[in-house]
Amino acid sequence: MKRLLEKIVLFFSTSRQKFDRIEENIVYVVVGLGNPGKEYAVTRHNIGFIFLDYLAEKYRFTFKGTKWQAETAKDLSWGYPVLFVKPQTYMNRSGSAVRAIADFYQIDVDKIIVVHDDLDLPLGRTKIITNRGAGGHNGIRSLIEHLGGKDFVRVRVGIGRPDNVEKVSDFVLSRFGQDEAPMVLEELHRIETAVRLVMEEGLSVAMNRVNTDQS
Repeated sequence: MKRLLEKIVLFFSTSRQKFDRIEENIVYVVVGLGNPGKEYAVTRHNIGFIFLDYLAEKYRFTFKGTKWQAETAKDLSWGYPVLFVKPQTYMNRSGSAVRAIADFYQIDVDKIIVVHDDLDLPLGRTKIITNRGAGGHNGIRSLIEHLGGKDFVRVRVGIGRPDNVEKVSDFVLSRFGQDEAPMVLEELHRIETAVRLVMEEGLSVAMNRVNTDQS
């Protein structure tokens, strides 16, 4: 928390117009996992991308392509500089893009928050975790491999699980139904709350509040 406050003070002591030139002022990196391409745009597996697009529309910021095989956007809407990242490497290679960005901005791994889909949670359920295995998620496996550990924060977003296990791959690449739209919108609000709690109140407080409120 002390380090976060120091970075915020440093940022506001510098002209806002120079924000794009001052990479060291990035406080957190928020990564939304997904696959690039229109065919994946609103699928369950792309809930991380959907969340970041929701924020971009809400706060009116724009993602741009970068040399790291990722689309990124810097934003101040929460009162401190945050870098939002959508890897464009496809899910199972997400770690390479995130590692390159973390190295460039000199971001500690525990200041990276990753939003991703989770089959083991029902739609409408969100859970914050850290220091856990990939649990069969290829994007998380890639991140653990490239970041060299599990210290990054994960916001697991429930998408439910089909009754027939053989159809899991088809299910995660399917689109949300119209009847699920209200639940998805509520979940997007919940994810934003979870991410901001991690940044502003700390991981323990965020986990206790978010995970307990839905238990």
